[in-house]
Amino acid sequence: MWQRVQTLYLAISTALIAAMFFCNKAGDISFVSYWPYLVLLVVITLLNILALTTYRFRVFQVRTAVLAALVTLGLQAWLVVDFVLSGNDPLFHVAAIFPLVAVILDVLAARGVWADELMVRSSDRLRSAKRKKH
Repeated sequence: MWQRVQTLYLAISTALIAAMFFCNKAGDISFVSYWPYLVLLVVITLLNILALTTYRFRVFQVRTAVLAALVTLGLQAWLVVDFVLSGNDPLFHVAAIFPLVAVILDVLAARGVWADELMVRSSDRLRSAKRKKH
């Protein structure tokens, strides 16, 4: 499980999203003080953990990683809109870009898992063709 680079991508993505539970968005306002952010963070964390632990079911893992990336992208878009609409120009912390990095890592992980799935399908096809000849 841990020897694959996509597992490390998913683990780092999960750690970044989990770190947002303890970080501030702007000033003294935390991400978890606003309940829609809290709900999205919990959902994204659970999706990332699910994608991280379902390494035996590669197609499900790809779908879960892509879904986590889409929900995380929605959170990032919401943070951008929140930043643009804030009239008093608050200074956002670096944790506000964690979702963007997590999206990139989730997509890279999904691509790696899908490449593994294609490789397994190809080797199964070759094995079944070899069995039919004998």
